[in-house]
Amino acid sequence: MGLGPGSPHKQGRRFPAGGKRGRGAKGPGRPPPGRQRHPCPPPDGRSEPAPDAHPHLSPEALGYFRRALSALKEAPETGEERGLMVHNVLKEVEAQALALATNRTGSEMLQELLGFSPRKPLCRVWAALHSSLRFVACHRCGVHVLQSALLQLPRLLGSPAEEEEEEEEDGKDGHVETLEELVLGLAAEVCDDFLFYCGDTHGSFVVRTLLQVLGGTLLESERARHRGSQSPEAQRAPSRECKPTDFEVPETFLNCLQNLSSCFLKDIAVFITDKISSFCLQVALQILHRKLPQFCAHLCNAVIGYLSSRNSSADGSPLLLFLRDQTSSRLLEQVLLVSEPPRLQSFFEDHLQGQLQALAAHSIANFPLQRFLDAVATPELLSPVFEELSPALEAVLAQGHPGVVIALVGACRRVGTHQAQVLQLLLEVERATARDLGEVTVLGSLLLQHLLHFSSPCLILRGLSALTGPQLLALAQSPAGSHVLDAVLTSPSVTRKQRRRVLKTLKGHYVTLACSRHGSRVLDAIWSGAALGARKEIAAELGEQNQELIRDPFGHHVARNVALTTFLKRREAWEQEQGAVAKRRRALNSILED
Repeated sequence: MGLGPGSPHKQGRRFPAGGKRGRGAKGPGRPPPGRQRHPCPPPDGRSEPAPDAHPHLSPEALGYFRRALSALKEAPETGEERGLMVHNVLKEVEAQALALATNRTGSEMLQELLGFSPRKPLCRVWAALHSSLRFVACHRCGVHVLQSALLQLPRLLGSPAEEEEEEEEDGKDGHVETLEELVLGLAAEVCDDFLFYCGDTHGSFVVRTLLQVLGGTLLESERARHRGSQSPEAQRAPSRECKPTDFEVPETFLNCLQNLSSCFLKDIAVFITDKISSFCLQVALQILHRKLPQFCAHLCNAVIGYLSSRNSSADGSPLLLFLRDQTSSRLLEQVLLVSEPPRLQSFFEDHLQGQLQALAAHSIANFPLQRFLDAVATPELLSPVFEELSPALEAVLAQGHPGVVIALVGACRRVGTHQAQVLQLLLEVERATARDLGEVTVLGSLLLQHLLHFSSPCLILRGLSALTGPQLLALAQSPAGSHVLDAVLTSPSVTRKQRRRVLKTLKGHYVTLACSRHGSRVLDAIWSGAALGARKEIAAELGEQNQELIRDPFGHHVARNVALTTFLKRREAWEQEQGAVAKRRRALNSILED
């Protein structure tokens, strides 16, 4: 990709304060510099450009970066040409980093370009934005560029292959701060104005991502929120469902994480009561719980200590008022999830005992109660909780708070006590409501999954075995119901004989199952655990509709997994292959059992 003469903007310097309107000279294939306006200093004396005075990206420059990004996507993933293209494009990005970052389309392209960037070019782009950090971090488009830059750390940290080449570049272009120095510098600036960044709608995203990077842990919930894919219901989902990704970070990062997290203690009241700021503390607790558990406990004690010191409510602990508050209840949910058993026991005895039924009935407080139940891990705590809450199960369901019941059942499954009692209570509720089989809901599916993992799930298995073929097929094809069959297939409490008894009614429906989005996944799971004889039966039934399967977007994956073409044309080779697979699976299972 040809590049013209050097950009008028020098690396590492802020965009000029003034200049002539119009376009700069253009070389062949290079982007023209964006139009610039004279930046007015903000009221606090900082030198960042004012929100209405940042450089603007010209349509020609935007077109160049769009073409460059398209070319990079089409180029081979490795090779000298790809490396040269990345280097040249990012050199131009460096010259117009601020204009790109604060343009809606430019920001989206820059985020993608950073995904291609080696370590040194990323550092140069970061350095070009650093002088306008406050402005970029609090800009609705710029914030996502900073987040994307931070999220490159797992990929780029400790990649020694680049070091020699980078040292040569340093000699040509002057010293550029390392990635580690840039992250620590960002943390220092955030720490200096911690309340501002945490309380800003956009800036708080930078703080949350920075906390994750310093701790070497990326939270799935935060990445989803960054992508803007979460519904309000998903945002209220329990943090236990998140799947953190850990990566190695320097020791300096963990030291910095503790220093940055100490800032929460200085204004703990703000982080408990302010909605935006509270998100930052919630993320910090999740990261600290994994990497610095002692400091996490210290923060939890500070939160509970502050809330407990407020004016007492009429009906007990002052903390009960905060359990009913939209903002502070979310923070308390996280505190409960990261608390160790002794702290949880004290929390119950000091604040919750005698209040569980009232909390379960409350439209907001039932959520932190669910998280408390999710965290219960000892029989000593579960027993008084079950005794107090179990008589109200029917009322809780009638109030539209089934999540409390599911969390209690989950606690019984996890701890291994009160299973027969809770099952009996649920059966009594079911007889009282006596409804026909309808569509499986997510909450109903979760409840059945827990019950199937009880030490004795016979009653649930008998109910599933009584379903007709079409009913079980409908269950398998349902987004929520398919996970019930997953539990049948994976629960250690379900024997092979019980499994066969439940699944036998699916015989004759394998093709329909294979051509369904969720049913095909269930069939794959059945296939994975099936013995050779059962595999022959499944393959024979599918083979009768081979052409239909091949044409179906889900069915053709099942046909490939089953090796259906081999089964139909070379039966003996298929049987030898499946026999070898079964032998390897048995060997692996025996190793795992040992």
